[in-house]
Amino acid sequence: MKNIVAGHVAVTATEFVELALGTPLDLWLGVEGESEMERAARLDAARDILAAYPELPDTVSKVAAEAIEAFAPELFNVTVLPQPSLRRRPGTGKRAAA
Repeated sequence: MKNIVAGHVAVTATEFVELALGTPLDLWLGVEGESEMERAARLDAARDILAAYPELPDTVSKVAAEAIEAFAPELFNVTVLPQPSLRRRPGTGKRAAA
């Protein structure tokens, strides 16, 4: 199956995310061994992008959810755990036994 984003074929998961977001992942995640100056420049660029595109965090969330749904749908298989009863017994002021 080919993953096509904006007319480009994404070969790897990283390429898919970068094409979908329009920015390289390294901009947001950093790179191992980057200097303080490089980190500061990267964070400045990220702030500029977020200021210019305030909807980007929502887009990122959507892309992440779609990628999980496409490539790891089992991560959405969530079991709802029962909640303990918080009802109080009348007149006692104490919680009912679960």
